[in-house]
Amino acid sequence: MSLCKPRMLRTPCTKTKSSVSSSPNRTSSLTLGSVRTFAAAAKGVIPRFRVNEKRLWDAIHHTAQWGATPDGGIRRLALTDVDKAVRVWLVSSVKSLGCSVKVDEMGNIFATRPGTSLSLPAIGIGSHLDTQPAGGRYDGILGVLAGVEVLRVLEENGHKSNAPIAVIDWTNEEGARFNTGMVSSGVWSGRYTLDFAHALPATEDKTKGMTLKSELRRIGFLGTLPASYEANPLSAHFELHIEQGPVLEDEGKQVGVVTGVQSMGWLIVTVHGENQHSGTCPMARRACALTSAARMISRVEEIAVAADGLSTVGVINSWPQSPATVPHKVVFSVDLSHHSTEVREAMIAETTSDFARIAHANKCSVEIQDIWNSPAVQFHPDCISCVREAAITVAGTDGVKEMVAGAGHDSVHTGDRVPTSMIFVPSKGGISHHPDEFTSSEQW
Repeated sequence: MSLCKPRMLRTPCTKTKSSVSSSPNRTSSLTLGSVRTFAAAAKGVIPRFRVNEKRLWDAIHHTAQWGATPDGGIRRLALTDVDKAVRVWLVSSVKSLGCSVKVDEMGNIFATRPGTSLSLPAIGIGSHLDTQPAGGRYDGILGVLAGVEVLRVLEENGHKSNAPIAVIDWTNEEGARFNTGMVSSGVWSGRYTLDFAHALPATEDKTKGMTLKSELRRIGFLGTLPASYEANPLSAHFELHIEQGPVLEDEGKQVGVVTGVQSMGWLIVTVHGENQHSGTCPMARRACALTSAARMISRVEEIAVAADGLSTVGVINSWPQSPATVPHKVVFSVDLSHHSTEVREAMIAETTSDFARIAHANKCSVEIQDIWNSPAVQFHPDCISCVREAAITVAGTDGVKEMVAGAGHDSVHTGDRVPTSMIFVPSKGGISHHPDEFTSSEQW
């Protein structure tokens, strides 16, 4: 595997006149919209620079020291000491490139290289530095470090972009330590309130009273800049990310042009039965919560397959956890996803109805809580077009695939307010959130 073969880089592009209408759910008029118009005008004008592949590769593995685990993975939970260390490194690195650094009230870091225009908001290149408890070296941080590499290339070539370029670290994207994923980009976009986010408790020991705000203060990243798209606007937002699935690798594609993010959400299901003796209660008399749950889990998978969607039961617990007792209570999670918000809502309705039927047939009752949901997101066509053109330049038409993201990303929230798109690179074996997570540098 070559670690130093240069790859083509297309510089970001903007236009001073907005083509994006203001909407509470979509991109606002604060943005600079017609990226497509500028891209067409700039062909043959903006130089094509080459990314230093080895330098990016080295940065990935240099930053892996913060949170490294014995199995080669990374445990870098948000606002821990190792997260602070990689943040300090990031700030030092971008300041050496002449960037100004702002930190907002959510600890989001905005490292901005000035452009020739003094009136344009920055084009954001953002992702996250935090990981899952048993994470890998590429999820999130690849997108941040790729942004730093863009800054390095522009600086060493003496190129001034029209709009400023901002590399962004969005705080607590994973939601592993403070249990709301993508919460900081959500505050920036107006999806969540600052008070809600600041009050989120740390998962490791809620009795200690540690919150997201107190941990921001402890590590020195509780900024004063309002966490708001109005106070700190962007022109657009681009995010490079590993696919976290097997599609690109299986189809032999180098680049995924991400057109949007599917609808997704979580249910918590509680099944109530009767606590009975396993050796004396006849089968016909039983109200086994676990039997009911097993049939529900099988049924929700059938519903997902029929709808061409996805379902996952990732957590299940039963009580009283005795081999001599019929379980009287089961709680399990259901993750339901689909490209269409409407189809996913129909899946939820069918799941709710069928779970009630199954519970009744097994002399049980069921409660279903819809604890989190995110509607499908369509990215901005101008940004998609820019990514597509750049990807074809690098990988050729046959090496590029348009796709919908299956996982949540900060770009879901930025897409509510500014033109946004994402770029995917292949994940070996489709593995992510695991120490074996890997993406070859030749696929950047």
